[in-house]
Amino acid sequence: MGNTNIFKRISGSIAEVVSKPVINTLLTIVARALASLIFIGAGLSKLGVGYTATQGYMSSVGVPGELLPLVIVLELVGGFALLIGFQVRLVAFLLAGFCIISGFIFHSGADQMQQILLMKNLSMAGGLLAFTVFGAGRLSIDGEHRA
Repeated sequence: MGNTNIFKRISGSIAEVVSKPVINTLLTIVARALASLIFIGAGLSKLGVGYTATQGYMSSVGVPGELLPLVIVLELVGGFALLIGFQVRLVAFLLAGFCIISGFIFHSGADQMQQILLMKNLSMAGGLLAFTVFGAGRLSIDGEHRA
């Protein structure tokens, strides 16, 4: 029972610190930036030389390569929208769905690396769903904050 109280106190202290507007805003910006980086980087990597290779990989698993421009737009526009805090609930929801669907399509193999990549996609979807629930935060184009 004593350990439970320690954890409740620690959790309460963390909640108190992150409820301060400056800390809350900073953490939300950092969270959006970290979450957006993978999408922006992935979208950029598919441009130029990476385009043909990605299209070939998509085709090899039965996904029409013609969908690649849509994937690039979703990753780049969605990543930048998340970064600047624009329409974050919608963008995060769409990116979460993309992570889940693409995870199962491209990373459902039995080998350990594919399983790790699938879990990465599912974990990203979880974080994105939190943005869907809580929004972009104070310092964003959306300008959301809880009273």
